[in-house]
Amino acid sequence: MANELDEMTGPVDPAGKDVNVIQKQLPVKVGVGSIIFEVMLWVLGIIPGIVFLFMKVKAKNYLQQLQQKLQHDASQIDNYLEQRVVVLENTAKILERSIDLDKTTFTQIAALRSGHIADEDRASVATAIDNLHAQVNVALENYPDLKAHQDIQQAMSQNAYLQKEITAARELYNDTVNQWNRDIYAWPTKMIVAARAGYTTRIPFAASQEVKQRAREVFF
Repeated sequence: MANELDEMTGPVDPAGKDVNVIQKQLPVKVGVGSIIFEVMLWVLGIIPGIVFLFMKVKAKNYLQQLQQKLQHDASQIDNYLEQRVVVLENTAKILERSIDLDKTTFTQIAALRSGHIADEDRASVATAIDNLHAQVNVALENYPDLKAHQDIQQAMSQNAYLQKEITAARELYNDTVNQWNRDIYAWPTKMIVAARAGYTTRIPFAASQEVKQRAREVFF
């Protein structure tokens, strides 16, 4: 039998294909079959019914703990984003003493230091920080002598470090999201519990269209 997917013979798309994360949460649903399954366990005897009841309690506890891990992983991203905003703010203050920096930069930075970031806003906040960093870089490019400033060098080094940490934190968060999305569809126990609790799939962290476009640009 031939391979259903053969990377040697194709078909292939020579133009390539870009992919995007679908911003849609899917509710977990179970049908009549799951209800019949639970009823049959009790019909077969009290012990199977009680065993499955304990399994559901265990599954509920597991999913609740996994939710807490999701919150923890998201909080890690927020912490690094907040630190990056502080670094940008300090860099902007150093630049202001040397050049006439656009005042809106400070207003935008201040707006990003508002505290807790909602799940649906995390990607847009990260993009806004990236844009501010680009503005600061443009200012530095116009005044190359400033790059030798020790405080600016340190700030740029801190920014690069934090960006790496943000990337690692996003990967960890997405791994947990993937685990959640798989587990809530694990029939029968976890899926039944998830459906009764009204759980939905989670949306992984995704890069903005602007960041994707910049990744295709020529840097050297």
